[in-house]
Amino acid sequence: MSTLWLTNVPKEATDDELRALVKKYASELECATLHREEGDGSRPVAFMTFTGGELGSVERLAERLNGMYWKEHTLRCTTTL
Repeated sequence: MSTLWLTNVPKEATDDELRALVKKYASELECATLHREEGDGSRPVAFMTFTGGELGSVERLAERLNGMYWKEHTLRCTTTL
């Protein structure tokens, strides 16, 4: 299962808003887990795992979201296995 690392997430963004953002660009994916890390607060991170979709769906989502300007923040995105 791939994990999506989404960094520079706006602090005010809710978990539901993050799930909706993913659903907008990858409707075949269902968020199985969502975990946040604040770190020092300068670039909060959300880790998300998914069910559904095809092989490579999470990677394509990461490519789509990487660099996206959302809620006055530029998102950075990558995946891990």
